[in-house]
Amino acid sequence: MERLMQYIWQHRLWPVADMATVDGERVSVIDPGRMNTDSGPDFFNAKLTIGGQMWAGDVEIHVRASDWYRHNHQGDKAYDSVVLHVVGKDDGRVTRSDGRVIPQLRMNCAPDFHEHYRVLVAGAATDLPCHGEIASLDPIHIHSWLDSLAYERLYNKTGRIEKYLEHFSGDWESVCYVTLARALGFGTNSEPFERLALSVPLKVLGKHSDSQLSLESLLFGQAGFLDNVAESDPYITLLKREYAFLSHKFSLPKPGRLGWKMARMRPANFPHRRIAFLALMAFGGFRLMSRICELRKVEDVARLFNAELIGYWSTHYTFNSPLDTPQAVALGRNAVDVLTINTVIPLLHAYGTATGDNSMCDTAIGMLHRLRPESNSVVTLFARHGLKCDDAFTSQALIQLRREYCEPRKCLYCRIGHKMLSKRVKSSR
Repeated sequence: MERLMQYIWQHRLWPVADMATVDGERVSVIDPGRMNTDSGPDFFNAKLTIGGQMWAGDVEIHVRASDWYRHNHQGDKAYDSVVLHVVGKDDGRVTRSDGRVIPQLRMNCAPDFHEHYRVLVAGAATDLPCHGEIASLDPIHIHSWLDSLAYERLYNKTGRIEKYLEHFSGDWESVCYVTLARALGFGTNSEPFERLALSVPLKVLGKHSDSQLSLESLLFGQAGFLDNVAESDPYITLLKREYAFLSHKFSLPKPGRLGWKMARMRPANFPHRRIAFLALMAFGGFRLMSRICELRKVEDVARLFNAELIGYWSTHYTFNSPLDTPQAVALGRNAVDVLTINTVIPLLHAYGTATGDNSMCDTAIGMLHRLRPESNSVVTLFARHGLKCDDAFTSQALIQLRREYCEPRKCLYCRIGHKMLSKRVKSSR
């Protein structure tokens, strides 16, 4: 409740006619001040008039006036600069450390304001509480917000890459290797894939890049998939022997339980063939980053991942689970698009940012605009409520909106939620 009151004060979402102290003195807010997220009053350097007199100082907000004493502000000199105490319930006067009474204002909102906010933040996790009003908002307002969200998501990915660049002391191929591995988890298994790649350094794979069996044994062994599998096939026996030798040779510590998720998942989405694909990308030497830097068109991306699985993994989804018909193609078109969005584009953008090559950053953004939109539950949810998605730039924005604002119910920080709450206030004036 207090957070909502701070939000209302910060964005001036109160009926102007109700702005008066509990003693009846007219209050006019010139500047609500700067919100403080640390200790001390909630808003610094506010400017307002009370009863016709100009005041400059801080503002403190509480649900109840008595919270002032519950928090011991009356004896804290840091609160002597408070010129206005804003409360939801006026249950007593408050004073500074010298005993002087602080002017107090009871915050009045539109009759249904609090209820509308409650509906927004208390909806079911699978719901979209604002769905009834999205279609009525100005399209320019929505598109501006989606543009910001798409960049926000790309910058988040770029930030993760920059942290790995520091971890790997500027080795872009190692960064690319871990980024690709994470993307091969396709959301559900992203964390396990990332931890797997970190447990098998690229330099270790590089020492045996001429042997597909060695590469697969290292990755499957570190993934934990060789621990309990029955040796019903000569290939599995060879993998186990090779892994026992190589893990000892390189003193590789097992990463422990990685938390692979396969429940209620189609066999085609199991991690096994994707691990085999990762091994295939390292065969002959991992040089994906250098190839990404040469890209200039999204149409050229497909050749980066145009690989066919051979041997055991062309006929199996998992160990001891053969396919009905052989399937050599490692990744379908949709999977390639996802890898482009989560590997190629962030790496291009991060490399362009690190080297000051703005054209590379522009190429990354252009690819998002030219790629087809992702097909997932998030895009479907927003489409059902009137938000059309024509490209990957927009689908990335919708995923960011859903994951970072809708699901944690940060409606106060969402421009759509803010616009809707603002309309509630204006309609009551």
